[in-house]
Amino acid sequence: MTSTASSMDHRQGQAPHDQRPSWQQRLRRFGYAPAKDAPSGDVRDRLVPPYAQPSPRLWQAFGLSPVLADRIARWAGWGGPLLVTLMAGLMRFWNLGSPRAVIFDETYYAKDAWALVHRGFEVNWDKNANDLVLQTHGHLAIPTDAAYVVHPPVGKYVIGIGELVFGFDPFGWRFMTALLGTLSVLLLCRIGRRIFRSTFLGCLAGALMAVDGLHFVMSRTSLLDGVLMFFVLAAFGCLIIDRDRSRERLAAALPVGPDGRVRPDAQVADAFRFGLRPWRWAAGLMLGLAIGTKWNGLYILVAFCVMTVLWDVGARKVAGAHHPYAAVLKYDTGIAFLATVPVAIAVYLASWIGWILSPTDGTGGYFRNWAATDGRGGSWTFLPDWLRSLWHYEHEVYEFHVHLSSPHTYQSNPWSWIVLGRPVSYFYQSPGPGTDGCPADAGEKCAREVLAIGTPLLWWAGCLAILYVLWRWAFRRDWRAGAIACGIAAGYLPWFLYQERTIFLFYAVVFVPFLCLAVAMMIGAIVGPPGSTDTRRVVGATVSGVLVLLIAWNFIYFWPLFTGTAIPLDQWRSRMWLDTWV
Repeated sequence: MTSTASSMDHRQGQAPHDQRPSWQQRLRRFGYAPAKDAPSGDVRDRLVPPYAQPSPRLWQAFGLSPVLADRIARWAGWGGPLLVTLMAGLMRFWNLGSPRAVIFDETYYAKDAWALVHRGFEVNWDKNANDLVLQTHGHLAIPTDAAYVVHPPVGKYVIGIGELVFGFDPFGWRFMTALLGTLSVLLLCRIGRRIFRSTFLGCLAGALMAVDGLHFVMSRTSLLDGVLMFFVLAAFGCLIIDRDRSRERLAAALPVGPDGRVRPDAQVADAFRFGLRPWRWAAGLMLGLAIGTKWNGLYILVAFCVMTVLWDVGARKVAGAHHPYAAVLKYDTGIAFLATVPVAIAVYLASWIGWILSPTDGTGGYFRNWAATDGRGGSWTFLPDWLRSLWHYEHEVYEFHVHLSSPHTYQSNPWSWIVLGRPVSYFYQSPGPGTDGCPADAGEKCAREVLAIGTPLLWWAGCLAILYVLWRWAFRRDWRAGAIACGIAAGYLPWFLYQERTIFLFYAVVFVPFLCLAVAMMIGAIVGPPGSTDTRRVVGATVSGVLVLLIAWNFIYFWPLFTGTAIPLDQWRSRMWLDTWV
């Protein structure tokens, strides 16, 4: 945040502006000036803090006219995020169809998606179906025998949209995950900007996610977790907007004193009604789509509901409520519940419409005819057959998930995720010199791998950032840190309940956006708050700049492992920093 300062500002320990070293005066050209102690804002500023006003001085330094520089500065709120998103999109869509293969769990979701968008339910494919799909460019008959699958249909419908538009081939089944991965960067930039009230920190959070290896790989692979991540982030963004909108309405209802400041009022704060809050209903829709993609969206739903109720309590406290918890229970909890839980359930049920409308004579979806056959009788026969059959199906799926313990080469314990203890190899080949991109002068076979692993320096910095936001939340009661911690916890902690289950590092992509927000918040603290001395700001900016550049270099260094680019075996070994990565 920039501010003006008088040239006669002789605060203790600081030199007058015209006597400071030249590097400090040059820094001032780019919009930084130490702020004076600002007076505390009124209740409106506490409820809805103002955004940092961008300075046009940076653009003027490039020779632009003051009018154009001011216009660019005003557009930065959207221009910056769009530029970051463009960078992320170019990387994610570059050579998206490579490797031209069915990699890792694409063997399930690519084919399930194709069957869903054509038949309404998943089917059993022949064992050689993957080869036939690649050889025939997807022009093969779809089987009719229903398959038992263990994930809801939303994510597969999303993947199927890309297949319908671009064909049943690697580019087609990866298109939508790449698109959602790109759009999630835009969402994060805007969410970060709204949380931190800083376009720079918002764009920084988005840029960090753009160069995270795990997010990048998941954006270029047709798995469900990237789709889940998008809907979770969209729900979080809707709730953030709802938080601002509701607080704006509350601030507008408070009385204004003779000095023009908004004042707290217990009568208003204890009895205020926020109304329907459409952004909260939109969040319920997104959470329903998340649960309809993978069941762990249920944990996100619960965590976000608790978080938003606590936000309402905090808003009423700031507004002067004497009984904020009672007021929230009386006026907010009911509508908050209706806007999220029933909406999410309705969306989840609607996502099964293809299965519900499939035939009940044994030729429809798996278990579709259960209520009319094995499920006849009992005390629940007053319910529709489709609902009883679906409930039975869901129960069987639950039993599968909780008892899944088949060993897998790349399974990992959630304790190791945050330090990238065991990544997942989606694809590996050893082409000889002169083939599949291996240099002719390599001298030995090359390695061509797609490795689902986060950018190491980003994740290891994220370990410190998590500690920082927890400290900030616990000891400073910073709601931003609490919101970020909630997002990480909701996507991460539930997996500790299933440590005997076969689970993988790539599940962690759901909380990658919140990890990037945590790192951005930590970097903002390193740079220094408004009012810091020039020296403090320069040292902080230098340390932060070096960290960001190292993270960007680390992403570039691991680029061959993210994209399946053939590299000599020695270069591949040099990137295996931990023994557990092999």
